[in-house]
Amino acid sequence: MSETLPMAGATANVNTVGLSKNDYRGAPSTLCQGCGHNSISNQIISAMYEMNVMPEDVIKFSGIGCSSKSPTYFMNRSFGFNSLHGRMPSIATGALFGDAHMKGIGVSGDGDSASIGMGQFKHAMRRNVNMVYIVENNGVYGLTKGQFSATAEKGLQLKKQGENPYMPVDICSEALISNATFVGRSFAGNPKQVKELLKAAFAHNGIAVLDIISPCVTFNNQENAYHSYAWGKDHEEPLHEISYIAPRNEIMLEQEMMDGEVREVSMHDGSTVILKNLEKGYDSTSRMQALQVLEEARQNNWLLTGLIYVNTEKPSLTDIYNLVDTPLNRLTETDLRPDRAMIDKINALMF
Repeated sequence: MSETLPMAGATANVNTVGLSKNDYRGAPSTLCQGCGHNSISNQIISAMYEMNVMPEDVIKFSGIGCSSKSPTYFMNRSFGFNSLHGRMPSIATGALFGDAHMKGIGVSGDGDSASIGMGQFKHAMRRNVNMVYIVENNGVYGLTKGQFSATAEKGLQLKKQGENPYMPVDICSEALISNATFVGRSFAGNPKQVKELLKAAFAHNGIAVLDIISPCVTFNNQENAYHSYAWGKDHEEPLHEISYIAPRNEIMLEQEMMDGEVREVSMHDGSTVILKNLEKGYDSTSRMQALQVLEEARQNNWLLTGLIYVNTEKPSLTDIYNLVDTPLNRLTETDLRPDRAMIDKINALMF
């Protein structure tokens, strides 16, 4: 990413590229108050500001869903592309192949990536596309009335959906199996960890997957209160289908978690998520150990957080094709056309 010397007369609230934190913000959020997605967007803003990233050096990508609205809310000076459902990885691959100078930030959801987009997700992993791939994971299709997504745990009961009979897809396990070179997981209510993982992911050369558990506040209603939204919906005869979503406070950890600590966190509906930080001596460069701790977490119903795996040796898509910093569409005919000797050499290899 581009770096410059501090601007003359720069104040304390300006970073080394002369930008304030406000220069990394986007439009006001239209997501539900208390949505974990907003907390993630805020940490992206903080991370990019602290890393002195030029917004113009970043491309934002998204698919379809509540999560895919998020890029609107950060870095409004960066170009953004909202793609079709599940097709964000292909758009990102093409754009970043065409301009290797840029760094991609893709924001997807559990429905967008773990369901319709799973094939695209896996190919982005194996190609090691140079981007941060964030999955804002809430276990439901929040944009279409809260159906179970592929990451919803078996046995989860939702009032309008019944009980989920299927085993969940684990984003981090799927990323590891597909040879992703950076895999991390966090919880939107742990902003310090989210920010640090974002920084590490952005600095990584290759695909960096962050599975961030981001609770959906929309479908957590108090069912038996006569003045509640849920009770009213059950007892009315509506002329139109219309929804009111009551504001909720974001779920935040009161104290920073220590290495190896296990902690229960209460959700808005009274359910509990069990968080577990990785042990201090954990080797994040061991793919086998990463798979083992994910399986241990699954068996114990832990939400494992931290940097799960990183591989700095595997070349990125940019490295594999030895792409230049100049965007391909700006290369001249002289740059693109091989000379006669090179053509003869290529023909000799082929025929």
